[in-house]
Amino acid sequence: MSEESDMTLEKKTNPNLIRLVKYLKGRARNESAPIWRDVAERLEKPSKNWAEVNLSTIQRHASDGETIVVPGKVLGSGYLNKRVQVSSFKISEGARKQIEGAGGSWVTIRDLVNDNPKGSDVRIMG
Repeated sequence: MSEESDMTLEKKTNPNLIRLVKYLKGRARNESAPIWRDVAERLEKPSKNWAEVNLSTIQRHASDGETIVVPGKVLGSGYLNKRVQVSSFKISEGARKQIEGAGGSWVTIRDLVNDNPKGSDVRIMG
């Protein structure tokens, strides 16, 4: 790990986030899956710069059956009627209910990586 990325992680105080970023970088290296390094680098940024994706954005840009990862938070504004799997660091309760109500699911980023180590057919949104 470079000295610069160590300094970025030292600024983070959430131990779960620090572990997740290190885990993502390790899996990216071991599985030759650059998507997980991209997600890790986005989560290393200050949280005020994280992606905040509304359901309306997912509705507009995702296809039915697609897997979406949001390196930040999913918010419940808008309407979703597509069956998608969404993964994010945080999610509002309203967003989770709408995703599940549309037949989709929400999983943690770590669970998504465990289920799909290569990151194939996963799209970053936000």
